[in-house]
Amino acid sequence: MPEGHSVHRIARQFAEHFVGHTVRASSPQGRFAAGAAKIDGRVMTDARAVGKHMFLEFEDGDWLRVHLGMYGAWDFTGDVTVSTTATLADDDAEGAEGRSDDDSGDGSPDRSAGSPIIDAAAEDSLHSIGAPRRTRLRMAEHEKQGEDIDVFPPEPIGQVRVRLLTESSCADLRGPTACEVITVDEVAAVIARLGPDPLVDSPEGGEERFTAAVRRRATPIGVLLMDQSIVSGIGNIYRAELLFRAGLDPHTPGKQVPEDLVRELWRDWTRLLVDGVRVGQMMTMDGLDEEAYRRALVHRDDRHWVYHRAGLPCRVCGTNIAMELVAGRKLYWCPVCQT
Repeated sequence: MPEGHSVHRIARQFAEHFVGHTVRASSPQGRFAAGAAKIDGRVMTDARAVGKHMFLEFEDGDWLRVHLGMYGAWDFTGDVTVSTTATLADDDAEGAEGRSDDDSGDGSPDRSAGSPIIDAAAEDSLHSIGAPRRTRLRMAEHEKQGEDIDVFPPEPIGQVRVRLLTESSCADLRGPTACEVITVDEVAAVIARLGPDPLVDSPEGGEERFTAAVRRRATPIGVLLMDQSIVSGIGNIYRAELLFRAGLDPHTPGKQVPEDLVRELWRDWTRLLVDGVRVGQMMTMDGLDEEAYRRALVHRDDRHWVYHRAGLPCRVCGTNIAMELVAGRKLYWCPVCQT
């Protein structure tokens, strides 16, 4: 499932290439024909993400809400910019404890320039540095750039729920959990049900909301971090990695986690989310030298401390990483480092 950094990157793609343009909306598969008709021919005026939800605003006040869920994806074609959607605005970077794109904050070297790095699993967008180009780009949990296109717009492929088309850019949505046209009041109601998002809420306000919500619950912290009403945007990967980085047993009831540790979880989530939006990947290992960092960009197995490493030795203590099903999702953790 796409986690928070992916949805923010998708919103930035829309902000760059669709906001301010008249959009033709259609539903090639027919399941969203009525909704598409409501926004067809209108100018897109805003694109924003909150956690795993994305909201696209159109003139006259209608909003398109999309939640990709487990299987949803956006396919962009035409003028698509991959690299600039990964670059945080100055105010976003400053919100993450004053760190800029040129300072990772962990002692790692600056990778904003230099030779491109191609991800072996096609999850990396760093090979498309530069101006917009007429290409294909799938954006979901990971990003995969396809071949450049000769004909625009291309014919829809497969079950496209909704197509958004401008004079030079096209976005096809397939497989979402939610896709609906709603009012501004309904947008506010959805956001009110969500926990804080570090790229939306103020750093201080978000931290206070998160800390209070965790500290009054007996639910295990490993479950709370996946609860979108507690904190927005964290999924299975970030959950496992945040808990390992904190040295925290995922079974610990929220109200038993020391307050200073809860606050550090929020601050670490802020750091990881900012980096995820900037880089385009969930890079959760700090302090890597240049060679190790490039290796991690190429291979997902070199990016994480515990995620997807069940039965493999912990990178710190050598104990086999444990895996168990918690609320229907796989939880990875180290029984020794997280005690």
